[in-house]
Amino acid sequence: MNFALILFVLLVVSGALWGADHFYARKRRSVGSNDPWWVEYGASFFPVILLVFCLRSFVVEPFKIPSESMVPTLVIGDFILVNKWTYGIRVPVINKKIIDVHTPQRGDVMVFRYPKDTSLDFIKRVVGVPGDKIEYLDKKLTVNGVAVPQSQTGDYLNARQLSYSPSYIEKLGEVEHRILVDNGTPAFISQSEQFPFRDNCTYTSRGVACTVPAGHYFMMGDNRDHSNDSRYWGFVPEENIVGKAFFIWFNFSDLKRIGSFH
Repeated sequence: MNFALILFVLLVVSGALWGADHFYARKRRSVGSNDPWWVEYGASFFPVILLVFCLRSFVVEPFKIPSESMVPTLVIGDFILVNKWTYGIRVPVINKKIIDVHTPQRGDVMVFRYPKDTSLDFIKRVVGVPGDKIEYLDKKLTVNGVAVPQSQTGDYLNARQLSYSPSYIEKLGEVEHRILVDNGTPAFISQSEQFPFRDNCTYTSRGVACTVPAGHYFMMGDNRDHSNDSRYWGFVPEENIVGKAFFIWFNFSDLKRIGSFH
């Protein structure tokens, strides 16, 4: 469901009703008469819909985390806020950038439209920016020939699965964050999917090495062995970017998670 499109249609319809009432019908109604049904149930909602549309399109947008691909940073049930202007001002619905602000940086947690189905929103961490050579071999990440600093920090308890996974602190760019690595799973990455710029990637039994093309980004989940990401379906084009995740505002199962995202 394209909620942005639905909201835009509601905005146009309510705006047309509001305009018809404000500039035409209201002047022809007798003083003290009740508003017609189409004003009460249509035009009166226009200011509210306009406010919601502007906030959601240009300021912040709420999302709910649906999977465990970003554990331990984000868990199922987290409600997060996404900054819509960090990476530039975009035209609502068609998502075309009209004003540049900043570009995604390594370490950012970014929401984007899934390249294989743009009706779906995904959230992953930016690992590679245009021109980077990304290698994920033997479960170790290297960017442009330099190993990304990583130190073990004990096991992480997955409360949903009642299982432990080795946890590490990784420093990607200027961002320190935790990742999970499941040593019981193979490093081999499936080569079954085809995607644009597939020739930029080389797959072996040790993992994958890719050179990020211009205007694209390489994304990975923090739950490294349980994430459907760029290793499988390729690069995220710039036009698919939605915004930068920055805050957990609610979680029904664990109120202590509010504000814990970093």
